[in-house]
Amino acid sequence: MNTERKIRLLVIDDSATVRAILCRELAKDERFEVIGYARDGQDGVEKVAALRPDVITLDVEMPRLNGLEALERIMRETPTRAVMVSSLTSAGATATMTALDLGAVDFIAKPVHGGVATVHGVIDELREKIAHAATARLRIPHLRTASSAPIAPLGGEWRDRVVVIASSTGGPQALRSVLTALPADLNVPVLVVQHMPPGFTRALAERMNELGPLAAKEAKPGSRVERGTVLIAPGGFHMTVRKGGLIELTQTPSECGVRPAANVLMESAAAVYGAQTVGVVLTGMGKDGTRGAGLIKAAGGEVIAEDESTCVVYGMPRSVAEAGYVDHVAPLDKVAGAIVHACRVRAGRLERAV
Repeated sequence: MNTERKIRLLVIDDSATVRAILCRELAKDERFEVIGYARDGQDGVEKVAALRPDVITLDVEMPRLNGLEALERIMRETPTRAVMVSSLTSAGATATMTALDLGAVDFIAKPVHGGVATVHGVIDELREKIAHAATARLRIPHLRTASSAPIAPLGGEWRDRVVVIASSTGGPQALRSVLTALPADLNVPVLVVQHMPPGFTRALAERMNELGPLAAKEAKPGSRVERGTVLIAPGGFHMTVRKGGLIELTQTPSECGVRPAANVLMESAAAVYGAQTVGVVLTGMGKDGTRGAGLIKAAGGEVIAEDESTCVVYGMPRSVAEAGYVDHVAPLDKVAGAIVHACRVRAGRLERAV
């Protein structure tokens, strides 16, 4: 018999059918105790305050108070770990980016068409994301004290480098912190793998392009590595770089259960750029990035890992650190500086920027 304390769960969704399915199916998992449900965002805000769940599932599109409005109030009044339930649409992806900015831990995406079957289709994924959310570090936007300060343009020389960043759970917020802090004159290319489904990586790229000093875009077949540009691997595709800086996208089998996988990108970067490669592993669950970081190290490159103290989930960085592949560990607000330190030259020496 499982004697561990169960994760107390509140389901917030305006569809009676979806609520019934979620409550019934999630209650079958012995890790969870479904303590109630809410019919809309307003009801959800009130139930969270009254019941104090460990985790909530929160639909994005609801009447009276939609998921984003409800999440904003919850994070301000009764901060709670949230897993968003979003639609696989452009609007749904954009709303999800906003929800993650507001403090949601993670999300699942369900197809718009398909009815009840689509809900059943994401139950297993939802179970695991709830379990991970329950132990994740809760980020409360209005209480943040250690956001990255933007690094002013530095001038001078930049080393011939390529930066490869890996992130998963908590990654969109972490990427925002890092990419918006990099200097506008960073004269090196940045390649990113964030574990997300198709469509959501495009919304992520658009958000990073709006907020950051560097041009950011979702990679396409035939894209090329460019200095001062951020390329984000599209959901559903592995991204690799070939000689001459040509980007290739493939749908070869998943690695570490994900596609895109950081390992695949890091392997190709290490093969093409060798010691010029800087690998960065941010928050996330699992071990993706460990094999790739090892290949970067073997090629003579450098590896930076986010410190446990700021990770939403200390999985990927822990795996890389325990494997002995990390050169520099930095809290999130110092990661951009560590990247600059690895890439910058001044008067024939590295300039310390952390």
